[in-house]
Amino acid sequence: MAAAQLSNPTLHARQGHMADRTQAADVTFEDVKRAAKVIEGAVVRTPCDLSFTLSHDLGADICLKFENLQFTSAYKERGALVRLSALSDAERKRGVIAMSAGNHAQGVSYHAGRLGIPATIVMPEGTPAVKAENTKRWGAHVILEGKTLEDSARFARGYCEQHGLVFVHPFDDPLVIAGQGTVAIEMLEAMADLDVLVVPVGGGGLVAGMAVAAKAIKPGIEVIGVEAALYPSIYNKIKGTNLPTRGDTLAEGIAVANPGVLTTEIISRLVDDIVLVSETDLERATFALLMIEKTVVEGAGAAGLAAVMADRQRWKGRKLGLPLTGGNIDPRLLASVLTRELAREGRLSRLTIDIPDRPGELSRVSAVLGQAGANIVEVYHQRVFTDLPARGTELNLVIETRDRSHLEGVLAQLEAKGYRVIVKTGQAAG
Repeated sequence: MAAAQLSNPTLHARQGHMADRTQAADVTFEDVKRAAKVIEGAVVRTPCDLSFTLSHDLGADICLKFENLQFTSAYKERGALVRLSALSDAERKRGVIAMSAGNHAQGVSYHAGRLGIPATIVMPEGTPAVKAENTKRWGAHVILEGKTLEDSARFARGYCEQHGLVFVHPFDDPLVIAGQGTVAIEMLEAMADLDVLVVPVGGGGLVAGMAVAAKAIKPGIEVIGVEAALYPSIYNKIKGTNLPTRGDTLAEGIAVANPGVLTTEIISRLVDDIVLVSETDLERATFALLMIEKTVVEGAGAAGLAAVMADRQRWKGRKLGLPLTGGNIDPRLLASVLTRELAREGRLSRLTIDIPDRPGELSRVSAVLGQAGANIVEVYHQRVFTDLPARGTELNLVIETRDRSHLEGVLAQLEAKGYRVIVKTGQAAG
């Protein structure tokens, strides 16, 4: 279908660097409603369902909006399509450029391809190959440039000027913000009695747009933003703190050191609070969504649930709306998250046992473990780098048990047979 054009003059502020125009720009509920018409039929209206198991376990009604079921597996399609649909015929012919580490890139590439608009995407050099390939799939010209997203942004700005392209910002653009706000419209149409929206925050486009829409539809609703503790950029601006932004986070989709000017202004007016979640919180939430809801969510997409799981008392008895913002996670990273959480739950453990270096000793240890109902996943000996006598060896095992209680029973049986065991399971620290 042909996409409608947004006609609000505020949203058609002159092109140029966002810093030049955001002071006069704003986003209204009318803008979000117009954006909803633009994306109708071209973006999936994803389910918004109550999770009975999570609600029971967390003591609150947990309503999940499955934006990881979009065609490109992320909500970013919404804002990208709204921005692309507002281009003039001349701008469409010139083409667009965007910088992104993943989801915005795929959203721009996919919808630009649909609309016949040439697209160039600048991604950091360390972007996972799967994300770069998914972006290329829809015809975009992908340039890997810069160590960080900020480096990529600087390069993209220069390339934009040099080649006369239209810059499509991932979050600090009124059209993009309006598009992302359509998530809140759909959530409140599906569940009008929501008390709180708990929304992941990176550059701020999603939470800003959702706050504009939600506060207009239901003024008493709370909107809470969630950032990774390693990247508390909006938190610092709103709370007046100076926490560092650094490091590798599971939630790379919201790892933004410099949030938007316009998004920060909207958030400061309309968002009720910003909270931080640890890496352990993010891993646990990602694990829970896969195990309970059977849905794959990237770290950033699980941030809302991570906040609820980390502070259950705050949300007790309330009805919460959580957008699962994306599902583009590297399979190897997902595997690591799953095994780390199994370790935290005591279902995977590493044992170190000192044994005599003689035939049959490994068989005897294995027999004890088998009788106790434990499964050996991995085994190896250490004879050189150890303080044991020359006739001794260090036996290292990774075993699988049902839970921590079962693990304790296994350890008791080993010790009853005279084995000295050092055990390591996952740590609960963030």
